[in-house]
Amino acid sequence: MPSKTSEKPKPAAADVPARDEIMPLPAPWRLHYGDELPGPRIAFRVVGPQGAPLVAVLGGISAHRVVCGREGWWPELVGPGHGVDTTRYRVLGIDYLGGRGQSSAPQPQGGFPPLSSYDQALALRLVVEYLGAEPLHAIVGASYGGMVALCFAERHAELVGRIVVLSAADRSQVLSTAWRSVQRQIVREAIARGDGPSGLKLARALAMATYRSSVEFELRFGGPPVREADRFRFPIEEYLFARGDDYVQKYRAETFLSLSESIDLHQMDATRVRTPATLIAVREDQLVPFHDMQGLAARLNGPRQLIEINSIFGHDAFLKEGAALTPIVKRAVSEQLL
Repeated sequence: MPSKTSEKPKPAAADVPARDEIMPLPAPWRLHYGDELPGPRIAFRVVGPQGAPLVAVLGGISAHRVVCGREGWWPELVGPGHGVDTTRYRVLGIDYLGGRGQSSAPQPQGGFPPLSSYDQALALRLVVEYLGAEPLHAIVGASYGGMVALCFAERHAELVGRIVVLSAADRSQVLSTAWRSVQRQIVREAIARGDGPSGLKLARALAMATYRSSVEFELRFGGPPVREADRFRFPIEEYLFARGDDYVQKYRAETFLSLSESIDLHQMDATRVRTPATLIAVREDQLVPFHDMQGLAARLNGPRQLIEINSIFGHDAFLKEGAALTPIVKRAVSEQLL
């Protein structure tokens, strides 16, 4: 079993029961596509009562190991009394390989080998084994995290009791790959000019147009353009570029390239999954269309249910529809499918 290095001292009993560590991975670490990752490490956090069932919670490519609380990326769904109740479960979050945080990741203007969602699943397995816990009670994965959950259920079924997959399928939609390919090229060209953040800003602005729905944009930004000197400015522009500006304050262009590509490389064998699965699809999701989730459900070979919701927030519904998703996720995590 890999050795450990502590990122910070274990909290006192009076504090919120959280545990942060950075765990070295076996070296040499051979990745799914045959490359070797130097100095491999995975950072993780566990929150919740000692001895409670362990639930891994994984999000999109911008997610990290801090899942709940004020700094968490999913406080609407994970926390006391929420969809994943931190008074009943221990919640495990990870920093993705190649992503934000303290796991192995590309350095500024540095190269990084291609990553598969299978690589993330294997790293998660090693964390679970290191913790010495029983098999995971569940994995709740949204977007890229749902892809990782599916890979984990395919390759490491003995270590998970059930999976809850939001807005993710067994392969990427080609149209979604088309959009992301343009985003990555924008970033690559900006890095080549020595200005990765400017490219990341534009890529994020374009991405936001794919995350949401035309209904939401019409409702919020359907007003007329405003004349400014020799051009017009459309209401949607301010929103998109503001989101881009926010994004570059927290993320690096190189990590975006790594995990964006990993999404489009994703392809797993759903017919080998026999783990009970709850799939949650959003009708307005442009990136993972409903028919892709239907196809995934048809190919799975274990107990499964497909739940459909409607949301003007499209692919971002998992971040924006806390009230609607909480009872669905709570039931999916706690109940065994027949």
